[in-house]
Amino acid sequence: MPAPAVPSPPPDLSAVRVRDPYPFFAWLRRHSPAHADRRPGRPTVWQISRYDDVRALLGDGRLSKDPARVSGYVAGPTGLNRHLVHADPPDHTRLRTLVNAAFVPRRIAQLEPFIADTANRLLDRIEQHTHVDVIADFAAPLTFRMICAILGVPDELDNAATRDTLMATIAPAPGLDPARMEAGLHALLDSLIAGKRAGAERSGVDLLGALVRASDDSGAMSEEELRSTAYLLLLVGHDTTMNLIGNGMLALLRHPGEAARLTGPEAGAGLVASAVEELLRYDSPVRDATFRCAAQPFTLHGGLIAEGDIVSLLIGSANRDEARFTDADLLDVSRTPNDHLAFGFGPHFCIGAALARLEGSVAFPLLLERLGPVTLAKPADELPWRPARVMRGLAALPVVRS
Repeated sequence: MPAPAVPSPPPDLSAVRVRDPYPFFAWLRRHSPAHADRRPGRPTVWQISRYDDVRALLGDGRLSKDPARVSGYVAGPTGLNRHLVHADPPDHTRLRTLVNAAFVPRRIAQLEPFIADTANRLLDRIEQHTHVDVIADFAAPLTFRMICAILGVPDELDNAATRDTLMATIAPAPGLDPARMEAGLHALLDSLIAGKRAGAERSGVDLLGALVRASDDSGAMSEEELRSTAYLLLLVGHDTTMNLIGNGMLALLRHPGEAARLTGPEAGAGLVASAVEELLRYDSPVRDATFRCAAQPFTLHGGLIAEGDIVSLLIGSANRDEARFTDADLLDVSRTPNDHLAFGFGPHFCIGAALARLEGSVAFPLLLERLGPVTLAKPADELPWRPARVMRGLAALPVVRS
C-alpha cells in the first residue's frame, strides 16, 4: 500500500515566512508536524513544529550538532565553526565549562546598574528626537555594549562598524563580497585575541582574556576554538537580546493595553519579569533552534528521518502551540505558567539566558517610560525583517514620539 501523500504548505504562507512565520507554523502543526523539505542537490530538512516534539528533540541524543555529518552543509564563516553550538560531547562539555562562569545568574545580576546606566545614557541622546529607530538608536548599541563588557572588548572596537562586521555573517548586505567579509571578520577577531595576549591586558579578568589564558597555559582550547568561540559570543550575545528588545517593543506597540499594564498601577518587578518571559514566547528572538542533524535514523509522525538529514526544531512554532499554551496567539504579559522554549532546552540551553532576561527587564520599562507615547512610523506589515537562517529580528523599528 503506497504511503499517504504529504501535503505541501500553501505558497502564500511560505512566501511571507520572513515577515510573519506564524500562519506557516500553524499550518505545519495541524497538517505536517514533521515536514520533510526535499530539494534537488540539497540535504533533506525536517521541520518539527509541535511543542512536545521540539522540547523532546532539543535534548535527544539521536541528534548531533556536528555539521560535518551532512554532506555539503555550510555552517557559517570559514574557520569559525569550532564552537560549542556545533559540538557534541565531550567537546561541547569542555567548551561550555570554559565560558559558563561568566554567565552564571549571580554574576550577571551584578551588571544591572551598568545596564541601567548604559540604557539611560542612550535614551538621553534620543530624548529630544521625534523620530527614533528603537533598533539602531537603542537595542543594538545597548546589547553590544553589554557583551563587549563581558568579553573585555576595547572601547575603540565597541562601535557600529564592529557590529556590522559581525551581523554581515548572518544577513549579508547586497553586493557584499563574502571573501572580503570573512577577511575582515578574521582580522577583527585576531586583533582582539592579540590584544589579550599583549602585556597589561593579559592580567584582565574578562571572559576573552580568560579564554586566551586557557588556550595558552593549559591547552584547554585550540586556536581555532578560541577564535570561533569569540565570534560566537560576540554575535549571539548581542543579536539574540537585540531581537528580544525589538520584537518585544513591536509586540507591545501592537498591544497597547498590555504595554499600559507595565506602566500602570499593577506594574512591578514581578509583572516585568513575567512580561519578559511572554515577549520571549510570543515572538521568539530565535525562530529555529541552532543546527542539528540525525546521528541515526528514527521515525517521527510516520516520517523516516535518515542519518545525516537536517532536523530543524521550530522554536517559534513550539512557542505558539495551542496544545501547550492557552490562547497561544494572544499576548498576555501576566501569563503563567509560561514554559516557553525561547532559550532552548537540555544540554544546549542558551548560556546567555540570564543576561537576556536582565537586559529585557531593564530595557522595556525604561523604553516605555522615557519614550512616552509612540506610534509606528510605518505599517507593521512594512517593517523590514533581517533574513537569517536561525534568528528572527527586525532590521529597523522606526517610531514617532507624540
